[in-house]
Amino acid sequence: MQQSDEVSDCTYVLITGANTGLGFATCCRLADEFLTTRSASQSLKLIVSTRSAKKSKDTIARLQHHVSSSPHTKAISPSRISFHAVQLDLTSLPSVRAAAQELLSSMPKIDTIICNAGIAGPVIIDWPRAFWAAIFDPIYSVTFPYFVQGSLGLLTKPQLTTSPAKDATESSDISTLSSTSPGASEPPLGEIFSANIFGHYLLAHALTPLLAHGSYPPARIICVSSLDTPDHAFSLTDLQGLTTTQAYHSSKRLTDILALTAALPTSKPYADKFFTPPGASRPLAPHPRFYVCHPGISATDIFPLVFVLKWMKILTFYVARWLGSPWHNISTRKGACAPVWLALATQETLDGLEEQGGLGKWGSATDAGGSERVRRTEVDGWGYGGKVGQGTEYGQRGRRRGAKELTVEDREAFEDLGREAWKEMEALREEWEERLG
Repeated sequence: MQQSDEVSDCTYVLITGANTGLGFATCCRLADEFLTTRSASQSLKLIVSTRSAKKSKDTIARLQHHVSSSPHTKAISPSRISFHAVQLDLTSLPSVRAAAQELLSSMPKIDTIICNAGIAGPVIIDWPRAFWAAIFDPIYSVTFPYFVQGSLGLLTKPQLTTSPAKDATESSDISTLSSTSPGASEPPLGEIFSANIFGHYLLAHALTPLLAHGSYPPARIICVSSLDTPDHAFSLTDLQGLTTTQAYHSSKRLTDILALTAALPTSKPYADKFFTPPGASRPLAPHPRFYVCHPGISATDIFPLVFVLKWMKILTFYVARWLGSPWHNISTRKGACAPVWLALATQETLDGLEEQGGLGKWGSATDAGGSERVRRTEVDGWGYGGKVGQGTEYGQRGRRRGAKELTVEDREAFEDLGREAWKEMEALREEWEERLG
């Protein structure tokens, strides 16, 4: 596709959940690093998604203030950064469709999608166990908190009705959304599953026409996962995590599986369908690249706590970092290190790292003093890059207890799991797109 010089010199990045926490920090850091690393002839269009027009307006105002006043960039032509807002509720599939249609009609292309938005849902904390762990198991317990459980069976509001999502009523663009089949029966749709992965999955597929670069480098889809994604949290027989108290971890484990197996030959028949634009007969060539990352342990409000407990949590995070944890970066800006690096690194850099160490999950890490870096992260069944015998240089710090070295059998089982996960997700996408009309 032939593009004007103005479009070619502009990088278009879509970030979901951009108004708070890690999403907002990612926007700020992305703008700062773009201005300080790219030539003066290049510009950045940040497309920010929030759940309402009011939040979009506020988010853009805060981002404009940041870019114009940041000590990192105020001397470097902040006019090179521009913003576009889109309203998006990932638990409302009609909202996902409307957001995609708005972007298809207003954007010439998208270079990178950062799938950041997500929810954890209500959690239940075993407080006696939590306080015991904070004293006697301080590093591990605040890295892989084994005293937290989620709620069972959380569902979205009905998708096939004229009722708008609660938070979306502030936006005239979303409040009038409806399906072409109002009142039709529909299967259950998990709220955490939809917010954390399925909404992004439908959105990225709908936006494939904008990801069709037709040349090197390909577009990127960056999935923000979690450090804590154990293999036992996810089951193919419960794709949406409706029968587990670990629905959040299930959704993040599925995120890892899809991103790490998207380019494998075993998943190709289903990934090809995903990357075939609506109405087209062939998949994009080259395929956009999937990458997966996590923010380490940041003091976000995804698990909300009262004021005193929130500051106790932050204090324990600092203690864990001082005691040697590589993952407790604490600030959301440091947590944004990995997704921003994946968005701005040259394709040659990423390809070289994959050739050397395999396709990995990249985490935002720090040392005891808070100096941040990007580090490969172990994934159950995949290791550090899908290569047997890899990762011994990282030692035991930051690893889950009971983690084992990758075997050939583990790798083969992970590939099989990826193929089946892609198959199930594609079937679910086609099923819901047919329902929505």
